[in-house]
Amino acid sequence: MRSVLAVGAHPDDIELGCGGTLAAHRCAGDTVTMLVLTGGQNGPGSCAERRREQERAARVLDAVLIWGRLVDCALAPDAATVTVVENALRSVAADIVYVHAPEDSHQDHRAAATATLAAARHRNRILYYRSPSTTEFNPTMYVDISAHLDRKVEAIACHRTQVAASAMVDPEVVAASARHFGAQARTRYAEAFVPARFVWDLSATHADAPAGSTALVGTLPAW
Repeated sequence: MRSVLAVGAHPDDIELGCGGTLAAHRCAGDTVTMLVLTGGQNGPGSCAERRREQERAARVLDAVLIWGRLVDCALAPDAATVTVVENALRSVAADIVYVHAPEDSHQDHRAAATATLAAARHRNRILYYRSPSTTEFNPTMYVDISAHLDRKVEAIACHRTQVAASAMVDPEVVAASARHFGAQARTRYAEAFVPARFVWDLSATHADAPAGSTALVGTLPAW
C-alpha cells in the first residue's frame, strides 16, 4: 500500500489535474491525501461555499483533506509554503506526490509547484499534472482512468461555483481532455503527467504494482 499526497493551490485544482488517478489509487488500496493550499478567496463563490465544495469532492474521492490556510493569489514559494507542504508530507508519510506543472499562467500554481518540489526534495516520485492554465506540458507518463472517469467528473461537479463560471470545468471538456490523453496513451481515458523525478524500483514484484486500470502506461510501466 502506498501513501499518496496531491497538492493543489485552490479548491478544484487537484480534481481537475489528477482526480481520476486518485480514484484509481484508492481502488488499488492506497491512502490518498489532498492538500489544498488556499481557500480560493479570490475566485467565484464565497470561502464558505468553496470549503463545502472541496469537502464534498474529497468525500467523493474517499480522500483525506488538509487545508494549507494560505491566501489565494498571494501564494509564494517561500519558507512558509514549503513548511506547509513538508508538514503534510511528514504527517502522511507520502511516497508519491502529485502537484501542478510549473509552466503555468497562474502565479499560485507556479508557486505550489516550486514549493512542493523543495518540500519533497528527498522524495523519489514526484509527478506534475496539467491545469487548464498550464502553458507548457509534454507528458511522458499516463494513468488509465477508464474505470474512474465518472468519479473524477462527480468530484469536479461538487465545485458548483466553478463549474458555473468556467467552461474549462465543464464535464464535457474534462471528458474530452481524458479522451485526448487516452489516445496518446493507447487506452480509452487517461490522465497525463510529467515526472519531476520518478524512481522505478525494478526489484518490486508484479503484485506490488497497481492492478488493472490503475496501471501507469506510456514510457514507464507501473511501479
